[in-house]
Order: sequence, then structure tokens, then C-alpha cells
Amino acid sequence: MSKPQMKVVLVTPEIPYNTGAIGRTSVALELELILIKPYGFSLEEKAVRRAGMDYWKHVQLSEYEDWESFVEARNPPRKSLYFFEQYGARSVFEPVYQDDAYLVFGCESKGLPNAILDGQEDRVFNLPMKSPHVRSLNLANVATAVVYQAMRTQLGG
Repeated sequence: MSKPQMKVVLVTPEIPYNTGAIGRTSVALELELILIKPYGFSLEEKAVRRAGMDYWKHVQLSEYEDWESFVEARNPPRKSLYFFEQYGARSVFEPVYQDDAYLVFGCESKGLPNAILDGQEDRVFNLPMKSPHVRSLNLANVATAVVYQAMRTQLGG
């Protein structure tokens, strides 16, 4: 039996650089990267490969046509789902993350659709920001910060 593994899930990502950078982080931490279509780019674009550098070929990549297909195929336990939104009611620093966590992020311009978040309010987290002058952070930066926080005990922190 294989060891439980955290996964990064990007729902309808729009910017190839962010997906490439998150792919690179996924390789560094041996995480699966799950992409939910539609994308705002092609995975063949140079920007994805450039951000992922020569690591992209090592990404443990899974793709799904839509959220429903992902849920049907994976059947993720509710306790393993962690959604990240700018307006999440709880901080990313609060939960003790499951070893088999699905760390779910929405697209850069709109975040996660309400249809996905409905009924999951207690599973929605934010990355705190101090300044009122910043509306949001770059998706790749947020995903990396969240992944390292979620894995802190596995990484010796």
C-alpha cells in the first residue's frame, strides 16, 4: 500500500507561468498536480515549460475535464479537502492538514466557483495579509506558501 500523498489542485488555471511554477514546487515536494479544465492556455506553451523549467517532465500530472469528473473519479473525503480563497473565514495556519490533503486553488481572476464552495464554508482558508493596499497575491506564491505550511510537519518544521 502506498503512503498517503498531498495533492495540489488547480481549478481552471488561467496563467501558464503560475501553473508552471506550481508544477515545479510539486516536483520539489513530490506532490501530485491535478489540473481541472478548462485552462486559459495550452500545457504546450513555452511559458508553462519556462516556469517549470526542465522539471515539467517530472510533474506527477493528472487532468480532469471539470470539477464533477474530478470528484467522481477521486471521491476525495471531505476532511481531506482544503479550499483557498482570499475571503476564507479561517487562516491557512489553523488546520492540521491530512497526509492525503487536496489543496484546492481557483483561477487567478475569479477564484473558486460558488458551486464548488457551497456547503464547504468550514473548509475554506485564506493566507493572511497585513496591508489593505493589496487585494490579492500571485497564485503561484500563495500555493507555494500554503503547501509548505501544510507539509511543515513532514518537512521537519
